[in-house]
Amino acid sequence: MSQHDPPRTILVTGGLGFIGSALVRALIERTDHNVVNVDKISYASTTESVEAAARSPRYRFHRCDLADGGAIAELIAETAPDTIVHLAAETHVDRSIDGPRPFVDSNVLGTFNLLEAARRLPGLRRFVHVSTDEVFGSLQPDAPRFDESTPYDPRSPYAATKAASDHLVRAWAETYGLPVSITNCSNNYGPYQFPEKMIPLMIAKAWRGERLPVYGRGLNVRDWLHVADHARALLLVMDRGRPGRTYTIGGDNELRNIEVVEMICDTVQRWVGDGLDRRSLIDFVADRPGHDLRYAIDSSRIRDELGWTPSRTFTEGLADTVDWYLANVDWWEPLLERSDGGARLGMTGVGA
Repeated sequence: MSQHDPPRTILVTGGLGFIGSALVRALIERTDHNVVNVDKISYASTTESVEAAARSPRYRFHRCDLADGGAIAELIAETAPDTIVHLAAETHVDRSIDGPRPFVDSNVLGTFNLLEAARRLPGLRRFVHVSTDEVFGSLQPDAPRFDESTPYDPRSPYAATKAASDHLVRAWAETYGLPVSITNCSNNYGPYQFPEKMIPLMIAKAWRGERLPVYGRGLNVRDWLHVADHARALLLVMDRGRPGRTYTIGGDNELRNIEVVEMICDTVQRWVGDGLDRRSLIDFVADRPGHDLRYAIDSSRIRDELGWTPSRTFTEGLADTVDWYLANVDWWEPLLERSDGGARLGMTGVGA
């Protein structure tokens, strides 16, 4: 932004969530934009993740549930953002198996309400919709990575609701001319991730010396992307991405789940130094329904068009992440108890 440009106003939905808060921090730290953070404050929202950003005069927070169409329409009209980055979503696959309705309300109805409010907003420069690689389904071990042309094949209630929201965004672009960009990212990790997700949950349980539940034999493959690298990618898409374009964003870190858990065990062991063999705590448990075998992202388009590349290897990022969680036990321990102590979810329908 040049010194003659008027300040831009960026509205971020889900800005108290894991990826949303990373984007809010990046916007305040790296840009001169005004930031409007919109979050309904669900069980996974944390105000601590934006404490530093909230001290900026360029930051505003509004509590609002996107499922309330009237409330979000009023808020959009009041704040008049020129850019909307939509991250608000229910995201935990196991929770979607046990209770899919909140995923429909948040991910489908919430996106619809936001799109309706956005298309009535004069001067909207970009609507960035942040989605997931899970909409593409499951890859076989030797299959090419997901890219922007991969057909959709969602296999969980979570993935189906995110796929539906992607389709809504594309339809509003075609029908109403909304200037949209869609991103589909691989699995994120890093500081401030709610401790029901795999990496922080394994760190927490390894630190406590508890059993480490690993689905099946731990052979499912994921492509891991550090949340700070994801936030950098979203800044580029927001500022320089082409309207109507989709960008797949991955970390080039394909690893089996068991490899990740073993790395966590070894890193925690070095950090704590109490002589307990953390790998001995690994406990293989019954797999969840529809557990996709492999996800992997081809990030060629965002690399070639926008010059983005991941800034860290998984080994570096995981070591930093373990360090952060073990230095911030007071942050995650109450959250872990809020999520039933990391109890097993996602078993509804098994054997039916």
